[in-house]
Parts: sequence; C-alpha cells; structure tokens
Amino acid sequence: MIHRLTADSARLTRWLLALLALASLTLSVTLAVSLGELNIPLAVTFKALLNGMGMGHYDIPRIQQGIIWEYRLSRALVAACCGAGLSLCGAVLQALLRNVLAEPYVLGISAGASTGAVLVMLLGLGGGLIGISLGAFMGATLAFTLVLLLATGIQGGPAQVILAGVAGAQLFNALTAWVVSTSANAEQARSVMFWLLGSLSGVRWTDVGLAAAVVTAGLVVCLYCARTLDAFVFGDDAAASLGVPVARVRLGLFAITALVTACLVSIVGAVGFVGLVVPHMARLLVGPRHVRLLLACVLIGANFMVLADIVSRLIVPGQVLPIGVVTALVGAPVFAALLYRNRRAA
Repeated sequence: MIHRLTADSARLTRWLLALLALASLTLSVTLAVSLGELNIPLAVTFKALLNGMGMGHYDIPRIQQGIIWEYRLSRALVAACCGAGLSLCGAVLQALLRNVLAEPYVLGISAGASTGAVLVMLLGLGGGLIGISLGAFMGATLAFTLVLLLATGIQGGPAQVILAGVAGAQLFNALTAWVVSTSANAEQARSVMFWLLGSLSGVRWTDVGLAAAVVTAGLVVCLYCARTLDAFVFGDDAAASLGVPVARVRLGLFAITALVTACLVSIVGAVGFVGLVVPHMARLLVGPRHVRLLLACVLIGANFMVLADIVSRLIVPGQVLPIGVVTALVGAPVFAALLYRNRRAA
C-alpha cells in the first residue's frame, strides 16, 4: 500500500512538473513576442496573435501586428524548436556513447555545417543556387559521413565514434578558419562570426515549419527507442543480451540525431551548451528513464532557448547578441554547478 502511494505521488509530481514546464514555455514565448527594442503591451500582443490565427479582427497598428506575427513569434518558435531538438539529441548521444560530456556536436556536425555555410557566404559556392542553410546542411551531412567512415562504419564503438568526431571537427574547423582568413574582409568576418555563434535573425515561418517537423519526427523515433536507450546505458553487451541489434540501432539513432542537429544548425548556426547541460538538468528532475527524460529535455530545452533569446535581445541596449554567447554564459555556470554537486555526492 505504501509503495503504491509512493508511486502515485511520484507520478503526480511528474505530471505537475510537465504542466509547469508547458505553462512556463507559454509564458516565455509570450514574453519573447512582447519584449524587444519596441516593447508591446501584453493586451496588444494577445490581440495580434488572435488576428494572426484568424480568431479575431482587432484594430491594432499594422507595424505592431507585423513585428509580433512575422518577426518575433516565428523567432520565438524557432528558438523553442532549436532548444528542444538539441536537448533531445544530447540526451540520446549521452546514452549511446555512455559519456556524460557527449552533446549534439560531438559527431562533427556543427563544424561541417560551419564550413558549408562559410563556403557559400564567402566563396559563393553553388553560384547563387545554394543558400546558406542548404550549404550548412550539406556540410553537416558530409561531416557526419566522414565521422562514420573514420569510426569504421556501424561497427565502431563509443570510443571510436568520439575520437572520429573530434578528428572530423578539427578538420572542418581548420577549413573554416582557412577560408575566413584568406577570403573575408573585416565586415564579412564579423557576419561569419555572428552566424557561427548562433543567430535567430531572419528566421521565417518556413523555418518554423521545417524545425518543428524535424524535431517532432526525431522525438517520435527516439521515444519509440526509449527502452533501447535504457539498455545502452549499461553497455553494448547488456543491450545485446536483451536482444537489441546494437550496431544497427546505434547507426539509426546516430543518423536521426545527425539529421535533427544538421537541420537546426543550418537554420540558426552553432548554439552550444544546450544539448550538454539540459539533459543533466532533466535527469535531476525526472530521473534516468528515457521515456520521461526525452520529454523533459524537449520542454526544458525549449524554455531555455526562448529565455536565452530574450536575454540576447535585451542585455545590450540597441544590439542583439549571438544567442550562442548567451547560452554559453548561462550554461557554463550551470554545468559547473552540476559538476560540483556530483563531486560532493560522490
């Protein structure tokens, strides 16, 4: 009886946390839409949102309607998708590689995307037919393929994959630095650096649709494999003893995380620390079981990125910081606190 009451209490707590996270995300998105260089009252914000959804015909200034619906809302939703996707991939990779420091960029995807974007921005790769996002996606795909080859295909274990990812990242980072140093003037170098540190400027509703579709598909696949991820935490031998086709499942989940990461990086650039820190925060709240952990990562990561976007637009008056700078400034102390807490627990 006591055990049942304890289980019911834990389940109720998890549901309350989920509802709190959803309410927090709604509030965060609302604040992101309202706050900026031009602060818009919440009442006007809600009216503009209802107008945009076709649920109202309120008379508000056209410029405010455009700022809210066309610029700020799409930006906030892309930020939420980016945070959710990177956090999801971080949790999956930490299980597959059995490494608490694993994150979405450990496969060299970010470095490859940066090289692809820089080749388009500075050298005009594709003769104008390839945009920055497509160039970044192609670079990310090439980097992931190279890492798989270096890790001896699907037979590569976690250690080989990590080493291959480090080697691939160094190669593509070197290529990026070489292109920037030989081809960019001061203004171009500044633009490139801003993109490399993560930027939500210029995102549109098409980006929202792409990011939401990719993250949703990735979440569905990863939730389907949640029990398999639980087995991977205990090692390949333990997973194989439970009937898991280790090499094939690992390759499939690597491909899913690579696809999600590549799409998000191609839209917003390389945003660090989200996929590293958020999974650890989620484990503290819901425990290690992946069916709960993955959902918690999505909600917490979305909140984290939307709030980081708000800070990036408000912390320096009249200037927008790269969002990667904000996530690093917030994520580094949080990660240090987690390490200190784990050390004391040990």
